Amino acid sequence: MLLRLINQIEEAIISLLLVGITLLVFFEVILRFVFNTGLTWGQEATLYLSAWFVLFGVSYGLKVGAHIGVDAFVKLFSPLGQRLISTLAILLSLVYCGLFIQGAWVYLSKMYRIGIELEDIPIQTWIAQSILLIGMVMLSIRLLGLLWSVATGKTTGFMRTDEAKESMNLAEQIKREVAGQ
Repeated sequence: MLLRLINQIEEAIISLLLVGITLLVFFEVILRFVFNTGLTWGQEATLYLSAWFVLFGVSYGLKVGAHIGVDAFVKLFSPLGQRLISTLAILLSLVYCGLFIQGAWVYLSKMYRIGIELEDIPIQTWIAQSILLIGMVMLSIRLLGLLWSVATGKTTGFMRTDEAKESMNLAEQIKREVAGQ
């Protein structure tokens, strides 16, 4: 239940960020090229919205298997070997996330104490950059879920996009469509 709620919130935020970035950039282009003016805060807002989009997208990409993986070596092993290699990879990723979370916490707490605002937007820097912490926590949650799936034998490792297989399927589909015409 809680994980489903987190998924829905994450998807809603990612959608809103994408719409926000698109509209802001579109509006900024119209202002610059039609009215020869612009927003003083537009570039900074786009930068931070993009950072939030990317760091939310990392954990979402892990959830839906959108990350590209190089697994030719791992596929040489038995399912148990694949699970062991994946477990090691997940644990190392969790260590990385832990280090990143700790560093983000130190950085954000210093920004909070100093009280610096962004250059062009009257928002505290620690609020705008809190995605460093939020994104890594979300990624850690996804990695822990994946670790559980690997440990319980539900999967042998990371779900990933197989671009070569997708390309071959697309080529076969086009070939059939051309032959049918």
